[in-house]
Amino acid sequence: MNPLDLAAAAGQSPQSAQQALGYPALFVLVALGALVPVIPTGALVSSAAVVAFHHQSPPFGVLLVVGVAAVAAFTGDIALYWLGQRGVRSRGGSRWLKRLRGRATPERLEQAQTKLDEHGVLVLVVSRLLPAGRIPVMLACLLAELPLRRFAHGDAPACLAWAAAYGLIGILGGSLFSEPWKGVVLAVVLTLLISAGPALWRWLRPDRSDGAAGPV
Repeated sequence: MNPLDLAAAAGQSPQSAQQALGYPALFVLVALGALVPVIPTGALVSSAAVVAFHHQSPPFGVLLVVGVAAVAAFTGDIALYWLGQRGVRSRGGSRWLKRLRGRATPERLEQAQTKLDEHGVLVLVVSRLLPAGRIPVMLACLLAELPLRRFAHGDAPACLAWAAAYGLIGILGGSLFSEPWKGVVLAVVLTLLISAGPALWRWLRPDRSDGAAGPV
């Protein structure tokens, strides 16, 4: 007997069983994506929001998706920061700290350190919303030896804002199409375009290395 048959025998609808399995899966994938940033977590959250928009009573389903995603992102961030702290305190560093350094160019790190000095942990909120902005700011916090508790105070609202932003993308996709799969496709395309935006801008921006352009 498959899980859906078991759910029906227990008095649960197949849809309820899928939801019960979907939220833990969303949590695990988003937390892993925060810890090992290779999973497109924004697309996952937006897609889950589309499905919740169509199959659950709005706005409760989408709010639950946003809540699960925010807690998962926060859990992954805290785990990654804790591992990074161990590397900072160790003489030889750690592979986690090396991975963070490898994903932040010196220019981005310098900008993140400047913003951290100027705005404190509030910069974490902005960094979470900007594509590829999270790691440089997290690394700047590590190098500044920011305590884990203070990092958590700034990261909690940052994760909530991030999850809400991608939840809104899911609501947009869900409201534009009556068929959920079309909304999922639109949400994934939008999140991928947002992620690729900075790299595309750098590629399209004219070369100013010759100094012909005026000061910025």
